[in-house]
Amino acid sequence: MSSSKQALAHPASSAEAAPGTPPGAARGAQGRGTPPPAADSWRSRLYRWDMKASPYAFIAPFFIIFGAFSLIPLLYTAWYSLHNVQLSSLDTQTWAGLDNYKNLLSSDFFWNALKNTFTIGVISTVPQLLAALGLAHLLNYKLRGSTIWRVVMLTPYATSVAAATLVFTLLYSWDGGMINWFLHFVGIGPVNWRESDWGSQFAVSSIVIWRWTGYNALIYLAAMQAIPIDLYESAALDGANRWQQFRHVTIPQLRPTILFTVVVSTIGATQLFGEPLLFGGVSGSKGGSEHQYQTLGLYMYDQGWIIGNLGKASAIAWSMFLILLIVAVINMLFTRRLRKSL
Repeated sequence: MSSSKQALAHPASSAEAAPGTPPGAARGAQGRGTPPPAADSWRSRLYRWDMKASPYAFIAPFFIIFGAFSLIPLLYTAWYSLHNVQLSSLDTQTWAGLDNYKNLLSSDFFWNALKNTFTIGVISTVPQLLAALGLAHLLNYKLRGSTIWRVVMLTPYATSVAAATLVFTLLYSWDGGMINWFLHFVGIGPVNWRESDWGSQFAVSSIVIWRWTGYNALIYLAAMQAIPIDLYESAALDGANRWQQFRHVTIPQLRPTILFTVVVSTIGATQLFGEPLLFGGVSGSKGGSEHQYQTLGLYMYDQGWIIGNLGKASAIAWSMFLILLIVAVINMLFTRRLRKSL
C-alpha cells in the first residue's frame, strides 16, 4: 500500500523503475525536447548580451552624428578661439590665449551687437508670445474650421526665411512700400526702415514675430487642451466669466509652458542671423550702414567670413554659448521655484 502511494506521488520515478524498460530509455524520454547544456548556455549568453547591448546600439547613431557634427566642431571652435587664425592661412596658427576674448570685451562693436541682440529679442519675443497666447485662447474654443485655422497658424513657420524676408523687405521699402504708404495715408511721414535705429530693429523683429507666433500658439493650444475641464466648470459655478477664467485658471496652469517658450524664444533671439542678414541687402553682414541692427550672429559672420579672423569669430561663438548657458541656468532656477510654488 505504501509502495503504490509512492508510485502515485512520484510517477517519474515509477516510470524509471518499470520492468522491461531499457537502461537510459526513461532518461531519454524525460530529457526529450530540451537542448544540450552547451547550446542552452550559448543561447542564454546571447540573450543576455542582446538585452545589454541593444539599447546602446539603438542610440549609437545619434551620438555618432552628434559627435561628428556638433561636439567635435564645438571643441575645435574652442581651440580656434585661443589662437590667431586667418581664413586665408589656416595652416599658420599662433597661440593667443585669452587675447581674443579680451579684445571682445574692449570692442564697441561687440557691445553694440550684444545690445542689438537684446533689444531685438525683447521687441520680437514679448509681442510674439502675447499674440500667441491670445490666438491659442481663441482656438481653444469650438470654432468652425478649427483644423484649417491650425494649419494657417503653421504656414509662416513653414515658409523659408529668405522668402519671408524678401516680402517684408518690399513692405518696408522706402519707395513704394506698403508700410510707408499706410503711414502716408494716416498722415505720418515715411520712415527709412533700413537706416533708422529703432525702425530697422522693429522691421527685423516683425519678421520674427510673423514667423514664430503661430508655432508658439499651437504649443499654448496643446497645453490649454490638457487643462482639466473641471477647473473651468468650478470657476463658472463661482460666477467667473471667460476673461476671469483665462486670468485665474488658464494662465496659472500655463506657467511651465510659458516659461519654456520664453527660454526657447530667448535662445532663438540670441542666434538671430538670417532675418537681419537678408533684410540689410548689401550691408546685411554689417547690420546696416551704422551697425544699427547687427546681432551677435551677424558680428560673428562678419568677423569670420568677411574679415577672415576666425580666431575672433570663434571667441564670439563661445561667448554666445556662454550666454545660452546663463539663460539655461536662469531657466533651471525659475523652474525649481515654480515647482515649489505649485
